Amino acid sequence: MPEGDTVWNTARVLHRALAGCRLTASDFRVPRLATVDLTGATVLESVSRGKHLLLRLLEPDGEGRVSLHSHLRMDGAWRVYEAGARWASHPAHLIRVVLRTHDHVAVGHHLHDLALVPTGQEETLVGHLGPDLLGPDWDEDEAVRRLAAHPDTSIAEALLDQSNLAGIGNLYKSEVLYLRGVWPWTPVRKVANLGAVVGLAKKLLHANQGRWTQSTTGSLRRGQTTYVYNRRTQPCRRCGTLIEEAEQGERITFWCPVCQPAPA
Repeated sequence: MPEGDTVWNTARVLHRALAGCRLTASDFRVPRLATVDLTGATVLESVSRGKHLLLRLLEPDGEGRVSLHSHLRMDGAWRVYEAGARWASHPAHLIRVVLRTHDHVAVGHHLHDLALVPTGQEETLVGHLGPDLLGPDWDEDEAVRRLAAHPDTSIAEALLDQSNLAGIGNLYKSEVLYLRGVWPWTPVRKVANLGAVVGLAKKLLHANQGRWTQSTTGSLRRGQTTYVYNRRTQPCRRCGTLIEEAEQGERITFWCPVCQPAPA
């Protein structure tokens, strides 16, 4: 599932392939953008903002700048191919956008919230986000302040709220709380050190920048990359207790009942 580091990696792949290049063709396969033609536009850069991706372009006339926004959510992906290469076997009906340059083709599969806006209006799409864990705007104090503004919300749900801090998904939520020994249903007001929770989240995401295998344990071996995430009924790597799983809000939470005890 894409999280902040995965989206950052995706933005870097797109930037390396497209930045500085003119689009030779564009094909949007969503109704609201079906008539848009970006042929002749120059790609300036590709950046991530939390779990959102922004592709910034100079319009063909060289006057205006526009941004193509996309969100990967649970199942979206961008793939880049050499011109003329065969595309990977994704169902054609899931393709949402195709961007071509002389040397590359960028294909967006199952993208969500696609929108094209003047670059100066990007905040209408991402302005609600909190500080980006992997962005130049990162501000730990502000992230803590936003979390603390919801004292009765469970810490697990608060960490997933992108308006508090941007970039944490279900994997990092579960892993950070395990490593800090925090029961996921603990109200924010009862978490002893929010700064340490936030700081650890940044450290883990930063450690996985530039690679596709996400690891919180330090190991990249299959089956050894996480402490609790996706490890239901497997023994805790610290105490041997079986990892538990439960629905929390609209997501699934993994935790160790011994290392992360519920309040008495």
